[in-house]
Amino acid sequence: MESNVGAVTAESESAAPTALIEVWSDIACPWCYIGKRRFTAALDRFPQRDRVSVVWRSYQLAPDTPVGARRGELEALVEHKGMPADQVRQMFQHVAATAAADGLAMDFDTVIAANTFDAHRLLHLAGERRDALLEALFRAHFSDGKVIDDRADLVEVAASVGMDADEVAAALDGDAGADLVRADLAAAGQLGVSGVPFFVANRRLAVSGAQPQDVFTELLRRALEDADAEGMDAGAAPGGDAEGCTDDSCAV
Repeated sequence: MESNVGAVTAESESAAPTALIEVWSDIACPWCYIGKRRFTAALDRFPQRDRVSVVWRSYQLAPDTPVGARRGELEALVEHKGMPADQVRQMFQHVAATAAADGLAMDFDTVIAANTFDAHRLLHLAGERRDALLEALFRAHFSDGKVIDDRADLVEVAASVGMDADEVAAALDGDAGADLVRADLAAAGQLGVSGVPFFVANRRLAVSGAQPQDVFTELLRRALEDADAEGMDAGAAPGGDAEGCTDDSCAV
């Protein structure tokens, strides 16, 4: 996949070029949680893992969600999407069963619809704890019934991965990280991202959705081929349709 977005570079201690994988995802997206689990499993098993750099980028499926509304996910989807409650419950059952097969627990009876902007700000401030924080935020939202647009809950989740609670609270009270989130959202727009999870290798190859592990393995292989070829066409991106969330709906 080619784009007019400015190139993103990644440094490697070795002479071999490093493949850069950027992942746009939203904490409120269940398929992003599942996709992260599958991608991470593929990456952990990839023989050249040390030549792959991964950057998790911000995306908001529902940026207009009011902060602090504390509405259940069922109620919010019924109103926002105009879907019958029984259809939404069936969707939840399908997603939860798929998640369970990947070792993830999702309890949609406790999920609170939330605006994820502050959570994305926090991820940008997490430094080396970013991956652990992303995992903790997914778990807090989908398993623990935490309100991830409540700053007290965000501080608690951040502290659970070793971040300083007072520093996190001060950062959230200001606008730290906001420009970084907006930059991710702008880049997603330039790349034509309209659904997540969205995995981009070297800003040239992309796959979308919670793909099977073997598709992610193939993406990693082609990403390194592309890096070694110094930008020569590495071929079409692997994989076909996979379940994910768009700005309008989640796959069922």
